[in-house]
Amino acid sequence: MKLGILGLPNVGKSTLFNALTANKAEAANYPFCTIEPNVGIVQVPDERLPRLASLYNCKKIVYTTMEFVDIAGLVKGASKGEGLGNKFLSHVREADALVHVVRCFEDENITHVDGSVSPLRDIETIELELVLADLDTLSRRIDRTKATMKGGDKKLMPELEVQQKLYSALEQGLPARSVKLTKEEQEIADALFLLTTKKVIYCANVSETDNGDNDMVKAVKEYAEKEGSEVIVLCAQMESELALLPPDEKELFMEELGVTCSGLDQLIKSSYRLLGLMSFLTAGEKETRAWTIKIGSKAPQAAGKIHSDFERGFIRAEIVDYDTLIECGSFNVAKERGKVRSEGKEYVMQEGDVVLFRFNV
Repeated sequence: MKLGILGLPNVGKSTLFNALTANKAEAANYPFCTIEPNVGIVQVPDERLPRLASLYNCKKIVYTTMEFVDIAGLVKGASKGEGLGNKFLSHVREADALVHVVRCFEDENITHVDGSVSPLRDIETIELELVLADLDTLSRRIDRTKATMKGGDKKLMPELEVQQKLYSALEQGLPARSVKLTKEEQEIADALFLLTTKKVIYCANVSETDNGDNDMVKAVKEYAEKEGSEVIVLCAQMESELALLPPDEKELFMEELGVTCSGLDQLIKSSYRLLGLMSFLTAGEKETRAWTIKIGSKAPQAAGKIHSDFERGFIRAEIVDYDTLIECGSFNVAKERGKVRSEGKEYVMQEGDVVLFRFNV
């Protein structure tokens, strides 16, 4: 699953990408220093794994991962090909969800493409370009659908109704994700691959001396609340420096700041949830590991993430929730206390399930 990091030029996208990946993507004080997208695989923080590994005296820990893409900055007119518009839109289309970086700090040494810092204007600039691109896409799709229906074929009427409903919202400047649809209508909408259907996390990028309690951040939060989106407040510059520290120094520095979870970790975890993902855990003497599945997955599907034979020959899943296992001190003790459940093919996996799959091939 892929998260696209987007925003106007010089808002801190590449700096944030560096923090996420501890890489050195170019982050310069001029528009379009990112042309081809930088791609990085990022571990999803999970404080449960080290504790779980200690129960089994296991030294190998495998975290689940996700992919982040640093997309070129967008400017007004991107929907018509201005700046790197066509490339930008194609890279947005390839992402499963978006992290929209918004500049919420003043710095005369860092230029702004519009000459001044205004978070809401910046958000609306990008949203408008995505809306305009979707209007163009939908206009052509509606024309094709109507042309197909001219022969009297009414089978496409449900598709046309959804297309027109979305088009009406876009004409009002609203993103497609704001339109309430039934399950059946949503399936039709998903097949259109519109840019504004993608879920968004807003990342308010503040200065190193800012605790995030300023009018610019408040404005972003109010905007996000209206569309049901989340806001993560962080300083991309500080997070990028923090990411390069050795673990013990990083922990000490965070203690001095009085925080237990960095803004970066919050962003990664929120992005993971935004994609509709969750983790189940496996543990043993050889390996302790988090596995990624879609929320709502059943036990055989989860088993198939480990190996296709596990799904094909699935018999049952022996499951204990993480907190109970830690409290008991071992899987065997949890079993003796009746805390391990035996679940069948219809069991819907829950976040933090520690699982032992039984199968026969």
